[in-house]
Amino acid sequence: MKLRIKFAKHGAMKFIGHLDMMRFFQKAVRRAGIDIRYSEGFSPHQIMSFAAPLGVGVESDGEYMDIEVCSMTSAGEIKEALNGVMVEGVEILSVTVLPDNARNAMASVAAASYRLRMKEGGFPVEDLADRLAAFYAQPSIPYTKETKKGPQQTDLKPGIRALRAEEDGSVSMLVNAGSSGNIKPAAVWEAFCDYAGCDIPLSACLLTRLETYTETAGEDGSRLTALSDVGAAE
Repeated sequence: MKLRIKFAKHGAMKFIGHLDMMRFFQKAVRRAGIDIRYSEGFSPHQIMSFAAPLGVGVESDGEYMDIEVCSMTSAGEIKEALNGVMVEGVEILSVTVLPDNARNAMASVAAASYRLRMKEGGFPVEDLADRLAAFYAQPSIPYTKETKKGPQQTDLKPGIRALRAEEDGSVSMLVNAGSSGNIKPAAVWEAFCDYAGCDIPLSACLLTRLETYTETAGEDGSRLTALSDVGAAE
């Protein structure tokens, strides 16, 4: 049986990298007594996969991992058992039973939403909402990223689905997060600061991933669906 586990990551745990989080959950699953399925072969390992890895220093309310179990009583009991072995800063938010034909979390990711706010006070940008709207309205948003082969020019605009200032003074954005078009929120913010002529490093801000989405087909075309809404939650 396939299960999708949604969890939050806050506080000091935001400085724990992806590989260490994988090791943490492997141990947590054993401590929680979950009957997880193991791969076959000479060196069996837990069948576990994560959605889009989170950058170090970024908090999240929408992280996902998929596991396969050989047996279970209920998704609610698995959630309770896992929360019983979590450390401060990590919380299991939901456990969902996936359909047999569901793609794993990593292959399903299409987009992710983020919130950016200053650690102290508000953004020192005059008319922030209007400046963001004008920035996003550009036909293209050029950005130079450093690669192993040197600087590479790219256009961020096709990968930004939404960008706006919120009433509480924060900035929200929805960007592509799939393997074919991953846009980092840090790149969007850096490009905006260049456009607006302001110098606000990401280190002065708090960045939180709010949700991770997959793309599903509907009667009126494709739409974004939270990964936790695929399957049956208990």
